[in-house]
Amino acid sequence: MVPISQVLEKSWIMKQRFFVLACMLAASSCFAPSARAWGCKGHQTVALIAEKHVTKEARQLVDKLLGENPIEPKLKRGCGNTTPDFMVDASTWPDDVRNERHNGPWHYIDIPRGKHKGSIEEYCGADGCVTRAIEEQRSILKDKSADPVKRAEAIRYLIHFVGDMHQPLHAINNGDNGGNCVPVKYLHHEPLLNLLHSEREDYSPNLHQVWDTEIVERDMEVSNPHRYADELDEKFRAESESWEAAGIHVENWAWEVHERAETEVYEAFSVKMPIEPDVKPKGCSDNNHIGKRQFEKHLTVDETYQSRAAKTAGKSLAEAGVRLAMILNDAAKSNP
Repeated sequence: MVPISQVLEKSWIMKQRFFVLACMLAASSCFAPSARAWGCKGHQTVALIAEKHVTKEARQLVDKLLGENPIEPKLKRGCGNTTPDFMVDASTWPDDVRNERHNGPWHYIDIPRGKHKGSIEEYCGADGCVTRAIEEQRSILKDKSADPVKRAEAIRYLIHFVGDMHQPLHAINNGDNGGNCVPVKYLHHEPLLNLLHSEREDYSPNLHQVWDTEIVERDMEVSNPHRYADELDEKFRAESESWEAAGIHVENWAWEVHERAETEVYEAFSVKMPIEPDVKPKGCSDNNHIGKRQFEKHLTVDETYQSRAAKTAGKSLAEAGVRLAMILNDAAKSNP
C-alpha cells in the first residue's frame, strides 16, 4: 500500500502543475509575469496625482495635443477601453506599443547594485534607457515647431516613463534582470516554475512583478485609482513642496530610486542578498543559474515586508506624479 504522505505529495505536485499550466493558458488573474511597472492602476494613479499639480496652462497644452492627436482607435489596449481623461488614458499607452515601437529599453535603467552617485550615462545602453528617454521626450514636447503627433506621443511617453522610473526595480539590476529572476513567496502564494519552458528557470511570483502590481494593488484594497491618488496626494502634501522646490533633475531622481531599491527592496529581506556580478542575463538560467540560486533562498514577501513596501511604493507614486507635473508645467512655459 502506498503511504498516505506520498499520495498527498503527488496530489500537491499535480495541483501545482495544473495551476501553472492554467495560468499560462489563461494569462489573466494568475501571477503572470508583467512588463508594466506599477500595472494599470499604478500608472493611472501617477497621472491622477499629476493632474492635481499641473498649471492651467499645462493642462490646456496637454488636452489640446492629446485631443487633436488621439490614440489609434484600433490599438489593443492592455488596460481596457479608453477613458475621457486624456492623461489617465495616455498613462498606459507606451506599454501597448512596446513591441511595435521597440521601446522596451526606454522603460528602465540598469544601474548595478552597489553603485552610487556619479554619471548615469554609462548605464544607459545603445538602445536607450528611461532617463535618456525622458530627456528626449521633454525636448520634443517643448519644441513648438515639432510635429504635433510627435509632441502628443511625447506627453504619453513622459506620463508613463516618469512613473516607470520611480518603480525601484526599474532603476537597479543585481544580475537578476531587475528582480525578474528572483522567485519569492508572496504571502501564501508559492513561487512556481514555468513548466512549459523549465529550462529558462522562470518563476512566478517573482520580485519584479510583485513590486510592479501586487504590493500597490493590495495596498489600494477596494480603492480605485482616483481615490488612491487622493489619499497619496494628501499623505505626501508636505513633502511634495520640497520635491517641487528641488527642481527637475532626472538623473538625481534615478539615483534616489536606485538607493531606495537597495534599502527597501533587497535589504528588506531577512535573508542577506549578496551583490551579484554586473551582468545582464538574457534569461534566468544565465549568471550561474541565477533563477535557481535565488529560488533556493526561499525568499518571502510576508505581511511585514508588504507593509514596509507599500509605504515605499506609495511615496514613489506620489513623487512620480508631482515630478511629472513639474515636467509638464515647464513645457507649458515654453509654449505661451
